[in-house]
Amino acid sequence: MEAFKILIVGAGATGGALGTRLLEAGRDVTFLVRPGRAAALAGNGLRFVAPDGDRRHPVKTITDTDGADPFDLVFVAVKAPAIPSVLKSMAGAVGPATVIVPILNGLDHLEALQDAYPGQIVGGLVKIVATVGDDGQVEQMTRMFSLTIGALSRKAVPSAVAAALDVPGIDLALDENITDRLWEKWAFIAAAGAITCLFRNSVGNILAGGGREAIVGLIAEAEAVAAAAGHPVGAEAHRRSTALLLQEGSAFTSSLYRDLLRGDAVEAGHILGALIGRADTLGVPTPLTKLAMVSIRAHEAAQG
Repeated sequence: MEAFKILIVGAGATGGALGTRLLEAGRDVTFLVRPGRAAALAGNGLRFVAPDGDRRHPVKTITDTDGADPFDLVFVAVKAPAIPSVLKSMAGAVGPATVIVPILNGLDHLEALQDAYPGQIVGGLVKIVATVGDDGQVEQMTRMFSLTIGALSRKAVPSAVAAALDVPGIDLALDENITDRLWEKWAFIAAAGAITCLFRNSVGNILAGGGREAIVGLIAEAEAVAAAAGHPVGAEAHRRSTALLLQEGSAFTSSLYRDLLRGDAVEAGHILGALIGRADTLGVPTPLTKLAMVSIRAHEAAQG
């Protein structure tokens, strides 16, 4: 297993947590990061704070892939706006046999990656509640950490990839219907992002303020788009979404909302804008989602 080389593009919340778990299982992991992040990791290592402990690991980093040998597996763990630059920076790490697993929110990024590397993209989604702290540490806030992968083409996921990712701390699943799972996640994060950004609050406070009808409406809009696209949200996924987003007293907020409050570059266009675009093409009305997008744009305009 040591000979199986893994590159993780990005060392943020998801990439950092994934890389730590793989490192702790003895996998050969390198991070492709920006120079500032590389310098911080070189000086301090990667600190990972999770329910099972607080630790710090030295990590291998690179800031470009010029002259690099191809990696066996590349995870793309950046936010969607970075995809054009990532396609350039990771090019040297990709050989004809490299498997690429993007673990971004939404779906539009897949087209760009598949155009660049046809037949080499494997669908992937991560479920984790994590963030990057003020000192650059990666914080996994609950025990939930699952990784689901599946083939997007007729080729099956290589057994060596599945074996490399079967490590403690990550619940790994292989799914033959990965596109359906990706749509389910997109529908959920779009509804959650729209809800918390529109009302600038946690789910519990939104419910306390009388927002139940709006939450139900936003869930319905996102799931209607998925259904019209040919990937209806399953009953169990719908149950999980409604249970989380209609939980009285819940402190849950979306990562989109937390990014908005921090003033970070948000993925509103990739998550909500792209969903609205598909809805318009498919003839699905999404008035509440559009209202949330207006709220986000107004906030950004006010910030200058």
